[in-house]
Amino acid sequence: MARKKEYIEQEVIEKAMSVFWRHGYEKTSMQMLEREMGINKFSIYSSFGNKHGVFLETLKSYQSKLKDMFDRFENTNNGVADIKQFFYDSVSIGYDANNEKGCLLTNTYNEFAKGDDRLIKEQMNRFMDNLKLSFQKKLRLDSAKSEAVVMKQANYLVLAKHGLAAAARVNTKEEIEDYIEMTFTNL
Repeated sequence: MARKKEYIEQEVIEKAMSVFWRHGYEKTSMQMLEREMGINKFSIYSSFGNKHGVFLETLKSYQSKLKDMFDRFENTNNGVADIKQFFYDSVSIGYDANNEKGCLLTNTYNEFAKGDDRLIKEQMNRFMDNLKLSFQKKLRLDSAKSEAVVMKQANYLVLAKHGLAAAARVNTKEEIEDYIEMTFTNL
């Protein structure tokens, strides 16, 4: 007879997310996951397969947390002002006491950029490609911008977003706000 789970999967995934967010995938051990999730290795393997399976579930959970923010971003038509608000919204997640600083997806993108994990790389590349396409769409709302300028500014904004995510891990709220304001000074 199968044993009944004595934990709620979404709750333990939230706890695992915190570990991965703080330490990254490579530096997170199964012992760290066991301790943080409050379940043993057998339960982890039974529910998620392995550390990689836990990590994939944390990425899904994180993306679902961001869904409202992305929906708001996609459903407005204020061009550059929407992108700027998106930057502010994306760092505000780190101001919540229950979240780590920075962006889990950007951290993951950076960690796996040179790695061999095709599944994670595909997810991260798809996320970044979609983000760039969203920036392009918003930039095109300004009919004075040529297509070449839209492409260059979208590239710039993706890189600025990466920088913002890294800075949000260590800089003050005031420094972050200055960074965002300066990023949008010339757009």
